[in-house]
Formats: sequence, C-alpha cells, structure tokens
Amino acid sequence: MTNSPAFQTWNERYNTDEFIFGVEPNQYLKSVAGKYLKSGAHTLCVADGEGRNSVWLAQQGCRVDAFDLSPNAIRKAQQLANQKGVKVAYHVSDCESWNWGVDAYDSIVAIFIQFYEPKMREQLFRKMIASLKSGGVLILQGYTPKQLEYKTGGPSQLENLYTLEVVENLLSTMDIQEIIEKEEAISEGAGHSGMSALVGVVAIKP
Repeated sequence: MTNSPAFQTWNERYNTDEFIFGVEPNQYLKSVAGKYLKSGAHTLCVADGEGRNSVWLAQQGCRVDAFDLSPNAIRKAQQLANQKGVKVAYHVSDCESWNWGVDAYDSIVAIFIQFYEPKMREQLFRKMIASLKSGGVLILQGYTPKQLEYKTGGPSQLENLYTLEVVENLLSTMDIQEIIEKEEAISEGAGHSGMSALVGVVAIKP
C-alpha cells in the first residue's frame, strides 16, 4: 500500500496543519443523519480522510470505525476527535485491505470516495453492501459528470463520476430511500469549495 501512487499522493496532500476538507461534517450527511441513523449505531466511515465526518457522527452518539490509507490523515483525524472529546476507532487502511466483514455495520458512510474506475468501484460497493446488516443504511455523496465543468473538487476522470443510472445499478440490491441530484455551492475546506454538481443517496439493505 505504501508504495502505491495513491498513497504517496494523498499522504503528501494531508501533510499539512490545515484541514484541507475542513472540520465540519459533509452537509448532505448532516441533513439525512437525523432521519436515518440511530444513536448508538455501529457506523463505518470509508476513506474518511481527516475525520470531519467520523468525529461528527461520534458526537451524535454513533459508535464509529473509520479508515483512510493516509497515516497523515488519520493522525489529524485523531487530533480532531481528541479536541472534540469523542472516541473513534481509526485505522490506516485502503479499501482493498480493510477487513469488511459480513453483516458487521448498522450504517456505512461513503462521502466523496470516487477514486476507483468502474470495475474496482463495483467491487467496493459489493463489499460495502455485504458489510451492512439487514436494515443497515448506506449514505453516499459524490460528484456527477457536470462537476468537470466546475472543477471545484473531485476526480478529473469522467468514468469515476456518478450518474443516477450508475448509482442505481450499483445499489440494485438495496432499497433506495432517496436519490438527489443537484448543483449547489459547498464550502468544505480548500479541497471542496464552490459551485458543485452533486448526487446524494440513502439506501437500506433489505
């Protein structure tokens, strides 16, 4: 993992005192968590970066596991959790190495995880779905292809972006509770700032 280009890129990017994606939770996550996540829910944050979402979920009473491939990101996430007085089980791992388990989580949060091409993305989604308990909730937000016009964050590869059809196919075994496509200005640190083309999804495992 430490020899991969992705590791080198992200670990260097996080090697700063600045929280490049801010310390506040993702707004879509914040808007749906109260309706779909129960206090005490065992929750996994995938590729959690500097901890803004995992820390906030812990503040809401969730029991949170979180991982990221960057040790620098995890160091900052732990720092943030300590500042906020919450406990999160942090791990350095990439998505391939993570021990997903089966029927392990009440909820999984996957915010801006668009670093895989379609074949690898399908594998990741299968792992996330399998790791949810029956009745478990997946909360997802990502960028749509129109984001390439805004250039305010996210991947530059078209194939990594979400269309409604792509998301619906990836979640074909799930009960989609809501799927929202919209364009709005977001302010999540220097990394995600400005008008953005977004899709947000909440799905429940039958």
